[in-house]
Amino acid sequence: MLLLVVLVTAGAGVWLTVGAGGRAERRHVVVDGVPLDEVHPPIVAGRHRPAVVIAHGFAGSAVLMAQLGDSLAARGHVVVLLDFTGHGANRRHLPDRAASTGASTEALQGDLGTALRHLRSLPDVDPGRVALVGHSMGATAVTRYAVAHPEITATVAMSLPDASTVSPDRPRRLLLLVGGLEFPAFHAEADRAARGADRSMVVVPGVEHISILYAPRAHREIAVWLGDSSTDPAMPSPLRRVGGAAILLLSLLAGLYPLARLLFGPAHGSWPRRLPRQVGYIAVLAAAATAIAALLAAVLPSRDLPLALGGYIVGFTATAGLGILGYLRWRGPIFPVGPPRTEAGPLRLAVAAIVLIGYAAAAIAVPLHLGLTHALPVGDRWWLLPVVWAGFALFAYATERVATGDSVGVLAASAVAVIALTWAAVVGLTSSFLLLVVPLLAILSLWQAIWSAMLHRFSAPPWLIALVGSLVVAWPIATALPLG
Repeated sequence: MLLLVVLVTAGAGVWLTVGAGGRAERRHVVVDGVPLDEVHPPIVAGRHRPAVVIAHGFAGSAVLMAQLGDSLAARGHVVVLLDFTGHGANRRHLPDRAASTGASTEALQGDLGTALRHLRSLPDVDPGRVALVGHSMGATAVTRYAVAHPEITATVAMSLPDASTVSPDRPRRLLLLVGGLEFPAFHAEADRAARGADRSMVVVPGVEHISILYAPRAHREIAVWLGDSSTDPAMPSPLRRVGGAAILLLSLLAGLYPLARLLFGPAHGSWPRRLPRQVGYIAVLAAAATAIAALLAAVLPSRDLPLALGGYIVGFTATAGLGILGYLRWRGPIFPVGPPRTEAGPLRLAVAAIVLIGYAAAAIAVPLHLGLTHALPVGDRWWLLPVVWAGFALFAYATERVATGDSVGVLAASAVAVIALTWAAVVGLTSSFLLLVVPLLAILSLWQAIWSAMLHRFSAPPWLIALVGSLVVAWPIATALPLG
């Protein structure tokens, strides 16, 4: 019965995401090394459309901005979405890991120039009516470009982090959008940029830095600002794509249980029943290990990995895992492991490992790629993925060992690690951008703990539980953070 529910809900999730764009026509091209996604409204013979280039933020991709492309195409615009250097399907590396140097600025401006040249060359585009929309890092990039190119007819900056290039008269027709729940610095920069002629600033209530991308109010404001050239009043829901991805993700999360039953037979383990005192002990041990790891990760050689933030995270997770394992080797088991349970034979265990790891990869990559952001490894990400995975797997294995198979203890250790990473970003041990990643890490850690509980019901060994659970956390980190 559970398997049937999983299959039905997974199918519903795929249907929602695949059909999110309505009747728009899509094409993917690569121009001068820059991956571009075209979105065309239904073609009307002899009619040239207004057009817009949409630019994503740091650690984003064209896929992340796809729902905005859907909305603007529905309002009659031809849309081109790009993957900036170091992001998404773009194999090139940013000259730095923070998009803050002159070299990285030049790379982003070059990418925008490539996207605009391609957009103007399309047969259904009016080259005299071309606008720019950007989010976060992309907002800084499009405002900078529009200042230098007055032929851009309108610009929209969402969650603008830096208004230093904006002057009172440039760029032309500038709309500033900022989420009501965003950090005060974003509000200050938007207010600063809004001082001038032909400007407007809108605070979108109830959203923060990422959820503003899915706010219907934000989509309506952008469509009105750029000019509505469609006779159809309908606009696709910005939530359909991400909602479908969420349904698909939840169905695949639940799908591990029937899959594990198929691989291992009937469940015979118990659900978590850790006492509060024992969970507290695990949390204290994890706090000590992660505090030390947060300091050491800032100076370890892993920080030189060509993945923004990724090197610090690998050093942090690996060091924290080694610290916990070292303590266990010195101290011995903290809690009784319980009576030995029968495990599957070597061949069955090998087959289970291959199937479960493959399932974990699909369970995280497919929903993310269909409905949230680019999640397929390209270029150097193919070797960076196992490196990031190894760091998370080492920490996951250590927490499985110290919690002696109890997923509540695993979740407690993961929660402490997330807090330690937040502290590291606040005090400057690593980039403050990590603060925007922390909510994702918290959600993925909960997912990992749920799968830990499921697999313990089937007496899976700790190393396999660690490999499977850690992959769902490592995959988004390795595929979304910029190459640099």
